[in-house]
Amino acid sequence: MESGGNSLPSGSDGVKRKVSYFYDPEVGNYYYGQGHPMKPHRIRMTHALLAHYGLLQHMQVLKPTAAKDRDLCKFHADDYVAFLRGITPETQQDQLRQLKRFNVGEDCPVFDGLYSFCQTYAGGSVGGALKLNHGVCDIAVNWAGGLHHAKKCEASGFCYVNDIVLAILELLKIHEASSSISPLRNTLFTSSCLIDQPCVRARVKTIRIVNGHWFYNRRKCLCIIKTKLLMKSFSHKSGLIFVDRAIRIFLDLQHPFATYRGTGKEFKDQVLLLMRASYPRVLYVDIDIHHGDGVEEAFYTTDRVMTVSFHKFGDYFPGTGDIRDIGYGKGKYYSLNVPLDDGIDDESYQSLFKPIMGKVMEIFRPGAVVLQCGADSLSGDRLGCFNLSIKGHAECVKYMRSFNVPLLLLGGGGYTIRNVARCWCYETGVALGIELDDKMPQHEYYEYFGPDYTLHVAPSNMENKNSRHLLDEIRAKLLDNLSRLQHAPSVPFQERPPDAELQERDEVQDNRDERWDPDSDKEVDDDRYILLLLQPILTVSFEVINRSDFTAILFAEG
Repeated sequence: MESGGNSLPSGSDGVKRKVSYFYDPEVGNYYYGQGHPMKPHRIRMTHALLAHYGLLQHMQVLKPTAAKDRDLCKFHADDYVAFLRGITPETQQDQLRQLKRFNVGEDCPVFDGLYSFCQTYAGGSVGGALKLNHGVCDIAVNWAGGLHHAKKCEASGFCYVNDIVLAILELLKIHEASSSISPLRNTLFTSSCLIDQPCVRARVKTIRIVNGHWFYNRRKCLCIIKTKLLMKSFSHKSGLIFVDRAIRIFLDLQHPFATYRGTGKEFKDQVLLLMRASYPRVLYVDIDIHHGDGVEEAFYTTDRVMTVSFHKFGDYFPGTGDIRDIGYGKGKYYSLNVPLDDGIDDESYQSLFKPIMGKVMEIFRPGAVVLQCGADSLSGDRLGCFNLSIKGHAECVKYMRSFNVPLLLLGGGGYTIRNVARCWCYETGVALGIELDDKMPQHEYYEYFGPDYTLHVAPSNMENKNSRHLLDEIRAKLLDNLSRLQHAPSVPFQERPPDAELQERDEVQDNRDERWDPDSDKEVDDDRYILLLLQPILTVSFEVINRSDFTAILFAEG
């Protein structure tokens, strides 16, 4: 497999990642109705496989907090959210006009607990974004999410609330712009006002550079990296992910970055507040067989979110996603659509996915990636017409994971539910860096997977209608579109909106691991760990910064 580009310094694809996994035991109880292809029960089947393959013990397992009205209204219209909250199977006949207005009916039926279902799956996706923002994990997983068709004011394609848009908005928060701040030299500044104070304080320890290595005073401290044009701060004790993120923003923004001053707990809290959401650009990738129309529409005119959708195009729901749909205004060329025909197999799919996504990562340089892993693109799906194997589908997850950028994995479509559970279980293993045995362990849904009782199923012999010539044309056209984007977009500053008010509950109460706590005061007792923490800054920064402009100093906390 090709290695990812634009990687953070924490290592190759083989390195284990910290994964936060969101699951509500009640999600499998929701029922769209008799004969409806969307079955939330598939999420419970996936969870059972994860448990019996022993994957839960390798993750932080969280029960999502239900998203509140105000969380949903960050994207959806107030009257639409109010309608979803109030409608029930018993009252729907009295609201026929509203049902038509909000496109709730046959495809998107009213069922018992509809609003709670929306709150649950949206809460998991926004909660995953928050965990990434706080630097608690490298990868967040919410298989109940990924409902990509929902629009601002209407339901669509089995989707009521667009949890993906809400999660992306959460990831974007800290870098929403305000007036540009001019480059500073020896000055500290906050997001609200400049502070004319030299960058020199008591108990400062200068880091010397000797033969390409950092020497430092090992203690809990705040490190300020400063050049003539750039400033970025991060805390050792807040973990490696914060450092990785600091390096990435430091290199990407080419712009001063707000920091805070203070002493003791106030200083620490302000620094953590500053650090915990820091993605100037977010990439959305959709491998569901259906076009990710709701997400594309939401971000069609911005250059801060790039949407890339690989989907069946033609006489097929939702009918959007032409290769000529490229975004509008500021967002021109930031929407990429990869229209495919019936029967595409693993080799053909990857001949597009890897070159296109490799170029996207090189040019767009996202701070975080949201990957919608709709499993209706698998061979044999009840509503689908592609011919991907589970390993072929998961290769997309593996490839995006290899870039070592904070990653949010979401579910989506998938209507042959035994294969959906197989796929998402295997992809959870990919996220963790754990290869799973093909022989399926005994569990409560074991009979669903007969007669072979294996994790993988062979693709069919259906015809691949995607000719080599067609694939070459699509790839060339999209790479040409990407070549028109010369640089990653810049992000000026503004005051950061508050976090969504979600607090996830840890399901593994008896095995809480301190490594998940960004506020932990645990001492770092291995010099090599801090050396690894600091060394990448030197290595990466010197690619873009002249040595004479580069200094770094340590400030002791308190």
